[in-house]
Amino acid sequence: MARKKGWGKRCKMLARRRWAVAMTLHGRIFIARHGETVFNAAGRMQGSAQDTPLTRAGFAQADAMGAALATYLGTTQSLRMYCSPSGRALQTLAIVAEHIGADWHQVTHDARLKEIDVGAWGGRPYAEIIAEQGEIMDRAASLFSVRPPGGEWYDDLAARLNAWIDDTREDRGDRLVIMHGMSSCILRGILLGLPVDPRFGAPIAPRLAQGTLVTIGDGTEMIVKAGAGA
Repeated sequence: MARKKGWGKRCKMLARRRWAVAMTLHGRIFIARHGETVFNAAGRMQGSAQDTPLTRAGFAQADAMGAALATYLGTTQSLRMYCSPSGRALQTLAIVAEHIGADWHQVTHDARLKEIDVGAWGGRPYAEIIAEQGEIMDRAASLFSVRPPGGEWYDDLAARLNAWIDDTREDRGDRLVIMHGMSSCILRGILLGLPVDPRFGAPIAPRLAQGTLVTIGDGTEMIVKAGAGA
């Protein structure tokens, strides 16, 4: 992909901001990737699609994350909840919230936590797109290596996730965030103070398997529940 004008300067600006984020946020952030969906099972692009419901495997993954979080928190279960407004994330949150005795209705829906917008690829099978235009994935990173036509790139994700961080920076106590595969890579990369990856124009944390829940505090990440999904 051709680099945008001023790309190098933008990367340097992002790099200067990252360490301050890790040092100034209050409390821990628990980040979970939603459970498997019918689109995941069928090998279809979903991106920012609103309604792609969980499979039975997806519900089981959400149930396991909720149980693990309840055990991890013990009697300290006061969490401020944030969630992507996509149905698959809200379904996952409903199950996790029940485990920790939280009120699902108290969640803050925030579109900045949504998955990368895949533009014209939305709803189409991965195999069909690859057959038309060749490989579109960086298999090592499990990220797109080609910008989706009419969609977002990773610097776009970083911009909206940095805006979410800025707006919630003064939150006190622990937070729970339910989101997506690619967008969680960027959010975690920012929170962990990782360097900007020149291939993607954003800091990239390792991809989480579906059903994985992690916690980040003081710039350090720990797995609370390892998922076995895709």
